[in-house]
Amino acid sequence: MTTRMTINGVSTCQTAGTEKYESFQSGFGRRKRILVQYDYRSEDGELFSCVKPTLDECRTARDKWLNKKQGKEERQ
Repeated sequence: MTTRMTINGVSTCQTAGTEKYESFQSGFGRRKRILVQYDYRSEDGELFSCVKPTLDECRTARDKWLNKKQGKEERQ
């Protein structure tokens, strides 16, 4: 499988505040599933990455991660 999201295993999502995603098939025969690989680079440069069945689920996971991250920063 070729991907535009990584080069030599490193995410190509380098600009802060940007997201990249692509769908791919996993499995074979009747067990084929379409999944979405998702990368998001936060404003402070930290990378969030996940694989979920839909783009909406990826963005929901990203939002939870951002909220948790902001909560931690506020407590410090």
